[in-house]
Amino acid sequence: MEWIEVPDDGLTLQEIRNITKRSQAENAGIRQSVEDILTAVQEEGDRAVRELTEKFDGVRLDSFLVTAEEIEEAARKVGPEFMDILTEARDNIRAYHERQKQESWMDTFRDGVRLGARYTPIQRVGVYVPGGTAAYPSTVLMDVIPAEVAGVPSIAVFTPPAKDGSVNPYILAAAHVAGATEIYKVGGAQSIAAAAFGTESIPPVFKIVGPGNAYVAMAKRLVFGTVGIDMIAGPSEVGILADENANPVWVAADLLAQAEHDRRAAVFLATPSAALASAVEGEVEKQLAELPRQDIAAASVADHGKIFITKDRQQAIDIMNLIAPEHLEIDFHDAEQYVDQIQNAGAIFIGPYTPEPIGDYFAGPNHTLPTMGTAAFSSPLGVYDFVKRSSLLSYNKEAFDKVAEKVIRFANVEGLQAHGLAVRRRIDEN
Repeated sequence: MEWIEVPDDGLTLQEIRNITKRSQAENAGIRQSVEDILTAVQEEGDRAVRELTEKFDGVRLDSFLVTAEEIEEAARKVGPEFMDILTEARDNIRAYHERQKQESWMDTFRDGVRLGARYTPIQRVGVYVPGGTAAYPSTVLMDVIPAEVAGVPSIAVFTPPAKDGSVNPYILAAAHVAGATEIYKVGGAQSIAAAAFGTESIPPVFKIVGPGNAYVAMAKRLVFGTVGIDMIAGPSEVGILADENANPVWVAADLLAQAEHDRRAAVFLATPSAALASAVEGEVEKQLAELPRQDIAAASVADHGKIFITKDRQQAIDIMNLIAPEHLEIDFHDAEQYVDQIQNAGAIFIGPYTPEPIGDYFAGPNHTLPTMGTAAFSSPLGVYDFVKRSSLLSYNKEAFDKVAEKVIRFANVEGLQAHGLAVRRRIDEN
């Protein structure tokens, strides 16, 4: 891990961005490939999806829709114990997200003027769930449940098939428990295209959420406007604030828990204690040897691991606010007193017994979070991502008469005579 001695006057945002810079893994080749896929699916529908699935996933499918029998078989395979765990996690996640629901309202603001807002769920959404080297039933729960809580009536899950045409049973079980209405055996950029444009067998959606590889991220970027998207998620990261009271074994374990996600995952430690930093670094090397995904975690730590040595706790907090990490652990003594000083973080984990994996799987808050500094201006996935707001306006005649001439004057100033006439004709006919 790279050590950075923070000067007494701190580091600027520009300096932090240079220190923590990671490639988005987007290049002209990826963009062109994805554009070709989007065009093929838009023009050829199911045929293109079938051919692309055979090309990239090694299986030719007659039907993309997962059957009820396959879901029942998946539940049997994962077993009752894990089904119970999924159910408990679902209940935790749902309870948290229920607090995010917003009620429509309409109030009298002035005599004869009623204004308000109406919240309505998006009518159909697509949820992308990655496949590949690992299964992510937690992603299914985190992305489907807020949509279900929001009242979305149609929730379609898209995930890559295995070479035998099956879908990971843990993903199917999680989708069923979470409340998905459909599950499709389609992955990659072709699934984003199918969700955005629709095919003969896959109805289009209005919004697409969920993480994916560089091709999925590029596809989401390119279909935005045709559909809504949640975010362009980059590789994951964790920041840890720790002082001399922190347990270096635990801090190292938490860094590695994030590093094993991806070679481009980033891990940051900010501490005023050089002794702790040295102990953590030693523990990272020791614990790496125990990990099945050692190669991935080691690459992440070597390429994107940073230790910031600060003059005090406040400077460490300042550094993390500039990084704006996806996950932020506060492992200072009496950690909760520092929460109000955190301005930029996707999720904040308070105290030594709240490691990041608790949030990944079980606590309730969403684990689909802004990455790569975007927590400075965006938020975790939530119920609010699956609803839209319509403004409500109601004037009676008396209220209209009070403002009519002023509105006409505004319209004339802007050279929009038809706007003014829409008001004038009501005056003239009264």
